[in-house]
Amino acid sequence: MYTAHLLIGERDAPATGGATFDRRDPVRGEVVTVAAAASAADAQAAASAAAAAFPAWSTTPPGARRAVLNRAADELLARTPDFVRTMARETGSSRQWATFNVRLGAEMLREAAAMTTQIGGQVIPSEHPDKLAMAVRQPAGVCVGIAPWNAPVILGVRAVAMPLACGNTVVLKSAEMCPMTHRLIAEALRAGGLPPGALNVVSNAPADARAVVDALIAHPAVRRVSFTGSTRVGRLIAESCARHLKRALLELGGKAPMVVLDDADLDAAVQAAAFGAYANQGQICMSTERLVVDASVADAFVEKLAAKVRTLRAGVPGSEGCVLGAMIDRDAVDRVRSMIDDAMAKGAVLVAGGEAEGTVMQPALLDHVTPAMRLYRDESFGPVVGVVRVHSVEEAVTVANDNDYGLAAAVFGRDVVRALAVARQIDSGICHVNASTVHDEPQMPFGGVKASGYGRFGGTAAIDEFTELRWITVQGEPAHYPF
Repeated sequence: MYTAHLLIGERDAPATGGATFDRRDPVRGEVVTVAAAASAADAQAAASAAAAAFPAWSTTPPGARRAVLNRAADELLARTPDFVRTMARETGSSRQWATFNVRLGAEMLREAAAMTTQIGGQVIPSEHPDKLAMAVRQPAGVCVGIAPWNAPVILGVRAVAMPLACGNTVVLKSAEMCPMTHRLIAEALRAGGLPPGALNVVSNAPADARAVVDALIAHPAVRRVSFTGSTRVGRLIAESCARHLKRALLELGGKAPMVVLDDADLDAAVQAAAFGAYANQGQICMSTERLVVDASVADAFVEKLAAKVRTLRAGVPGSEGCVLGAMIDRDAVDRVRSMIDDAMAKGAVLVAGGEAEGTVMQPALLDHVTPAMRLYRDESFGPVVGVVRVHSVEEAVTVANDNDYGLAAAVFGRDVVRALAVARQIDSGICHVNASTVHDEPQMPFGGVKASGYGRFGGTAAIDEFTELRWITVQGEPAHYPF
């Protein structure tokens, strides 16, 4: 059993009054982590600690910040076995998913390290020849990062790496489902030499989440808030940030379409669809949730994908033959199963999978999905995908865009020029031609449109999110004024 304390400044601290909450193994049901249950006062103390550390960290030379982040990447990789064990116990993750999380998390730290010398500015020609005018980027201040449980290392690191690289200090609000996993990220950064207070970690009981987040947003030192999670919660955070005039970066829900055109390489499309729909039990914001398939190739595509699905097995993490792991809790299984039942009642055909035992659910494939079904429109966030048959490229684009979300998408077709033209018509922040909807690289501008949020993580795009752009001038000769 793990114990996850708060990290406030240099202190590993209990919550006010010693309050704690339990995180249980989603498969076995036993307590895995006893975590500090922060109050609003604890959240404010963490933000104040970050504010106290800001003057020193914001003026730390870029080379020194780069060295800390690179060492932290090494420390993260060295702790891979710890992350594998903790993610399996707290979130039901497979070894493969946990290992991938750590590897990409380390790459994100290294990319952030490289960005420390890319925070540039601009000299702007002035109408006054004796005036030097500059656009200068400076650290914004204290940043709050709110990370989810589904890709806990990737998204936990993403919440802190670029803010730190830009010279900000951070409060990481860990996810209730994986408080120890997120705390391990902080341990890697501390071991890498990050000074006390530059990163603080706050965990909270589920019932206290609103109070803790509101307290963090309201703190006067907080200048940026980033959140990855559901659209429902993202709206609440956006509203709170707006009241306090704090800038927010939101990466929210998704309902990613994968369009399979009539000239697609079906074998390649099947491999991408299986990975995109079922990796981490479909609990990824970019997961393929809609397969928009040209009717002329739909029968062959569904047959091939069904055969692939039957080779994939969910199970207890670490068990023999387990590829996909377990779902986060029984409520998630019940939600996905209800969507499958609704679709079947309205005419969809369950081609493969869908069986569930506890939190272990086998991947499901449904055909003949229509707009009348919840599966067509609602985010499932689980191991299920539906095939929507279309009869033209124009209809495929219409169906792909027939959704409130707009995070990731994919298009498959051998005529790359035509496939790219389709990709450009899809309303999404990300679209891949002849590749899975599930793909991330640290240097890429990652984010969505519509109900999938706004702003961009990754590379130089994130510099804009986590810095202030200031106009500074230097007057040469004394200026002449009209009075």
